[in-house]
Amino acid sequence: MADTHHPLKARPKGARQHATAGPYSPVLEVDATRLVVISGQVAVDMDGGVVGGTIEEQTRATLENCAAQLASADCTLGDVFKVNIYLTDLAQWARFNAVYEEMMAEPLPVRTAVQAVLLPGFLVEVEMWAVKSKD
Repeated sequence: MADTHHPLKARPKGARQHATAGPYSPVLEVDATRLVVISGQVAVDMDGGVVGGTIEEQTRATLENCAAQLASADCTLGDVFKVNIYLTDLAQWARFNAVYEEMMAEPLPVRTAVQAVLLPGFLVEVEMWAVKSKD
């Protein structure tokens, strides 16, 4: 994954994190004049059906739903600076991260992840905050 430049979000030069840290930035500086926030997204199709039975399938579908919501505000996953992740089972963390890291752009957003009880059938829910690029 290439480190791309985003004009409104950047990892400070002095930012550091421990050796076992996952795919995320420990801190980002963000120009907060153009915020876009999406509600928690899950692996659901437009008819309300659950998409996928594995954590990988649901993670991909959930992130695609996030991307669609962001696109409605002229943003992409590359504009995201904060992600909240809710997993029904933290034992699936590494499998979630494999798909997440493949789909998210550098600098990776800051993140929080917790184990949670989700609506029936869902393994993951994701909420995102983005900064809209200047026109």
